[in-house]
Amino acid sequence: MNLNTPLPEGEWSTGLFDCMHDRSNCLKTFCCPWIIFGQNVEIIDRGSTPSGTACGIFAALHMVHCTWLYSTNYRTKLRALFKLPEAPYSDAMVHCCCCVCAITQEYRELKNRGVEPSLGWEGNVNKWKREGATVPPLFPSDMAR
Repeated sequence: MNLNTPLPEGEWSTGLFDCMHDRSNCLKTFCCPWIIFGQNVEIIDRGSTPSGTACGIFAALHMVHCTWLYSTNYRTKLRALFKLPEAPYSDAMVHCCCCVCAITQEYRELKNRGVEPSLGWEGNVNKWKREGATVPPLFPSDMAR
């Protein structure tokens, strides 16, 4: 993906089943989905939910096969941030049946829109400050902390 080309509003930058576009993330998410999910949550919640907290909740729910009860909400929040469609299936269906694909797609979406989830919220804020951004790229201006 060319990061110099603006992404169209209202469209996912990659498909749900494009997991292999980022093979290392796909492998990490397959082996330890709670880690990548936690990184995504910290960004989506603008630092108010630390990745470790989200990771722990996800891991606990993973033991009883109920992660979708928690993760669906974050896909919905991500879609709202970027005005993305609820496609190809509902958020609950995607996280219930294709959890690894959903988490990797959400991670790719954040990266393709200028966020590095592995840096955490504060790491990204520092990166944006160094780059001269006053608010996170593509986030509404009321989202600045």
